[in-house]
Amino acid sequence: MSRFVLFNFHQKASLESWTVVNDQVMGGRSVGSLSVNTAGHGFFSGTVSLENNGGFSLVRLDCPTTSIEAYTEVVLRLKGDGKRYQFRLKERNTDPHSFVSYFQTSKRWEDIRIPLDTLYPVFRGQKLSMPPFSGTYLEEIGILIGNKCREDFALEIDAILLE
Repeated sequence: MSRFVLFNFHQKASLESWTVVNDQVMGGRSVGSLSVNTAGHGFFSGTVSLENNGGFSLVRLDCPTTSIEAYTEVVLRLKGDGKRYQFRLKERNTDPHSFVSYFQTSKRWEDIRIPLDTLYPVFRGQKLSMPPFSGTYLEEIGILIGNKCREDFALEIDAILLE
């Protein structure tokens, strides 16, 4: 099976291509951050607040335009906190919408497998009536937490792959 590494925290210590976006862009009060922990894993953590119509924290990676037609799924190698997260992908990083799928974490290391053909279009939390993800290429990936509740979160990420 062919495999393509989108990001491996052990091999790329720099977080330059990553951006954290909190609901503060809309007046919210959530705080999230991304760092590399002592084990060499990405560590996305913080607090989601519902104050001021808030409710999310997102970490995203800008990628060079990547052809992904040879792959059928995204694999997230991570250790979660038992909470639900959303995987996000954009064909073009200038698109207003993302293609998304939710995943549930456990409190152990696991490979979360997300079939590319299950990603559906969303804009600001609203499902759009447009075709699902084409599976042709991508320019941005992300992980969001926004479960409509106040909660602390911690997600340890080893690698994000295509298979």
